[in-house]
Amino acid sequence: MGAVAARRPVAVVTAVVLVLEAAGIVLLNWILSVFVDKQQMSMAGLETHAMSTGAWIGGLVFGLYLLFCAYLALRCAIRDRAPGGFARTVLISCAVIHGVVGAFTVGLVGWAAFAGAMVVLGLLIFTLLAYAPAAGTAEPAEGPEPAATPTAP
Repeated sequence: MGAVAARRPVAVVTAVVLVLEAAGIVLLNWILSVFVDKQQMSMAGLETHAMSTGAWIGGLVFGLYLLFCAYLALRCAIRDRAPGGFARTVLISCAVIHGVVGAFTVGLVGWAAFAGAMVVLGLLIFTLLAYAPAAGTAEPAEGPEPAATPTAP
């Protein structure tokens, strides 16, 4: 009963955290693109402008992905229904990405960044599990109904 009562607020918190994370990712990549541009950095012969634009576009695409995940989590909270197949797949991919990012941040950034990634991962997992279908209530398979078998008189 406790998980059912807490699933809406947790889904809303998940959406808010994903929106904040999207804004942070876009801001971080914008700052990186400015540094690359101002310092005329180049890697493997790439032009500075190409690297700067690539950092900006990469951050924007990832930010949009996180905003879409936030929208899906918020939609679960508003409708109080489990996400559909595609939405569930997108939210699972977001959780997997946070797990991988968390593993990398331990060595590259530190334990605080790891803890932040794991909090988001936990919120996503709780949202997915709280809206999971109950055991034994599988939806009927779609398709034609089986043909009636003739009965003997």
